[in-house]
Amino acid sequence: MSKFDQSDDSVVVIIGSGAGGGTLANELCQKGIKVVVLEAGGQQSSASFINDEWKSFSQLAWLDKRTTSGSWRVAKDFAGLPTWICKTVGGTTTHWAGASLRFQEHEFRTKTVYGDIKGANLLDWPITYKDLEPYYARAENKMGVTRTHGIPGLPGNNNFKVMYDGATKLGYKEVHTGNMAINSRPRDGRASCIQLGFCFQGCKSGAKWSTLYTELPAAEATGNLDLRTQAHAIRIEHNAAGRASGVVYVDKNGKQQRQKARIVCVAGNAIETPRLLLLSASSMFKDGLANSSGQVGRNYMRHMTGSVYAVFKEPVRMYRGTTMAGIIRDEARHDTRRGFVGGYELETLSLGLPFMAAFLNPGGWGADFAWWMERYKYMAGLWLVGEDMPRQTNRVTLNADVKDQFGNAVPNVHFDDHDNDIAMRNHAFTQAERIYSAAGAIKAFRTPPYPSTHNLGTARMSARPQDGVCNQWGQTHDVPNLFISDGSQFTSGGAENPTLTIVSLAIRQAEYVASQMAQRAI
Repeated sequence: MSKFDQSDDSVVVIIGSGAGGGTLANELCQKGIKVVVLEAGGQQSSASFINDEWKSFSQLAWLDKRTTSGSWRVAKDFAGLPTWICKTVGGTTTHWAGASLRFQEHEFRTKTVYGDIKGANLLDWPITYKDLEPYYARAENKMGVTRTHGIPGLPGNNNFKVMYDGATKLGYKEVHTGNMAINSRPRDGRASCIQLGFCFQGCKSGAKWSTLYTELPAAEATGNLDLRTQAHAIRIEHNAAGRASGVVYVDKNGKQQRQKARIVCVAGNAIETPRLLLLSASSMFKDGLANSSGQVGRNYMRHMTGSVYAVFKEPVRMYRGTTMAGIIRDEARHDTRRGFVGGYELETLSLGLPFMAAFLNPGGWGADFAWWMERYKYMAGLWLVGEDMPRQTNRVTLNADVKDQFGNAVPNVHFDDHDNDIAMRNHAFTQAERIYSAAGAIKAFRTPPYPSTHNLGTARMSARPQDGVCNQWGQTHDVPNLFISDGSQFTSGGAENPTLTIVSLAIRQAEYVASQMAQRAI
């Protein structure tokens, strides 16, 4: 791997190596641009991944100190763990389930389509579905998404078959094993899925797309990548002209280092990205870097989520096979006759016994809890994921009363469900229960939302600088050589799992950054 001098101010520094950062790094390296990636975590591999939920959680999860506030259930059940993301090379692409869905056209125009929603801070994206459509196609091909580019779908496990039976009996039409970035046949030097059932613990077969073993090795092969692990960014610096000039980070030995930069791209997930901007406040940027609008950290979205599990008379063994290869898309439409704007997906989900004990009903010990746990192999599960409303008050701020291991203020994640989120969740709960009832379930259980995996919107795109943090390219309004390269830039959340859109935006952003560099505009 190449090593660039820390005083080399011609490099692009990317903070984070996940779906946004890892993809952006490869795209830029392929164009001959020197890239330094700062990854806060260490490096694992398919060989070192652990097919054990708790051990894997300790190996991959981001467990740095965080605090929570607000009325959401997560703040009560998991006050120190508002998110379930990863601190490792490849970021959360090591942990994600692989669901790869395009946003719908109307989800880029929520302000126009939904109108004024009390308590929501809706805004149209400064790009349209048509703008992103060719990049979606490129991302699907890069990631090997099933049911695109002639790639067949994955087989259905028992969890899927139970869902399919109930859903089709209710009249749902768009029911299949999903658009998954998991090889259903060997592709790009990676094997096909062997249905291990530990998708959340890292893919030991390499069938699931992850920047860990796709984008980053390809970038390294160009000779243009310097990947630094256990390099935790703590501040972005700027020069007298207000342009980003470098990044200060703490290395694996606990020492502060400084990497100069021509361009800085932040892809630390939607909690750490705004936190880093806020930590980078200066006399020129008193409220945080790129925060003249006051929108850094605001409009935090986590998707409307929840789960429904059901017990059947015969064993289902939902844990056998791909974790999330099953989807019902009919409810993703925008149809206010249901009592809310936007829509949601229903996706198969299984948790192992350890996580089921933690997440089924946190704190709910007793006879009823025991009844469910004793019938684990008879259970089937569905995850609900839908569009939640961006709100000014749902935000990431600095908690100056609590410090991390480097002495910096930790992020506080504040969230309150909007009434639209609650109405959508209740509708989804009911539909999931109806699906399982139609399939012959004995009993169903509504599980509250888990710590967030889809963290979005805290440095959003906007056409006008006063409405957001970055423009249509992810380029911050205030600092032209500073970019947002992850889900933080989402203006709305959509009903769909966000990774495909993050990757598509990264491919598009790389083209823009390269052209701007060639023109010496940045």
